[in-house]
Amino acid sequence: MPQLDTSTWLVTIIAMILTLFVLIQLKFHKYSYPLSPAPKTFKSTSFPTPWETKWTKIYSPLLLPQQ
Repeated sequence: MPQLDTSTWLVTIIAMILTLFVLIQLKFHKYSYPLSPAPKTFKSTSFPTPWETKWTKIYSPLLLPQQ
């Protein structure tokens, strides 16, 4: 049974790690990121509700005058 030659494993592993590092760096280099990120301003829209436009009064039974 022949022995496994492991003398080239170190070179292979280092070359693989270096290749993966270069490929990942090239992939990230494609993207453009903003230099100074600023928060977005959102315009708040308010929708009028029917009870805001007219005057309403709620009568409580305990506040009514005695008869």
